[in-house]
Amino acid sequence: MHRARQHAETRTRERRRRLAHEAARLMVEGGIRDYHQAKRKAAERLGFHDDASLPRNSEVEDALREYQRLFLGDSHVGDLRVRREAALQALEFFARFDPRLVGPVLDGTADRRTPVNLQLYCDDADAVARFLEEAGIPAELRSRRLRLDRMREGEFPAWLFSAQELGFELTVLPTLALRQAPLSAVDEKPMKRASATQLRQMLVEDEVAAYGASIGGGG
Repeated sequence: MHRARQHAETRTRERRRRLAHEAARLMVEGGIRDYHQAKRKAAERLGFHDDASLPRNSEVEDALREYQRLFLGDSHVGDLRVRREAALQALEFFARFDPRLVGPVLDGTADRRTPVNLQLYCDDADAVARFLEEAGIPAELRSRRLRLDRMREGEFPAWLFSAQELGFELTVLPTLALRQAPLSAVDEKPMKRASATQLRQMLVEDEVAAYGASIGGGG
């Protein structure tokens, strides 16, 4: 009985691993951004129909990092650098709204299709619309559902626009939300956020790490 249970657990673990890697592949190659959608599509492709086999979002994120490291390598590093530099310019441009960088560009899982996600903090959402209009930036209004904490969630205005051949998404949150980040869809913990100062420091650290790797590789 014990051995049968062990075998079943091992099989479930292996299925979760395969599903996580297939979901990661679909996210990179198919441009799917939603973890749940990627997992469902992966399960359909592999013919797994029990929910117990579905990996956690964090497992898919780990598989995504591994896929990008193995198959994209330097091109991924270069793309990420371009997006982080563009994000820094955007953070400085929207400084009056206490902006923070969030999402794949910050955590390192962004690909060529991924927009730069910023959260802007302002109690007058129309102020962001006016700012974009005054700057001559055509933007499309959408909405994003976010969980502020375990008890509260809501729909918030999100502006989408393009600049420097990159997509940007600005989600406007109330000023009070600056105290604690909304919950991440990946692990349900407060989202990682970075201010312009923090992102600038990250870029310096990335540059130092890249230089060290090039020296090490040259040796």
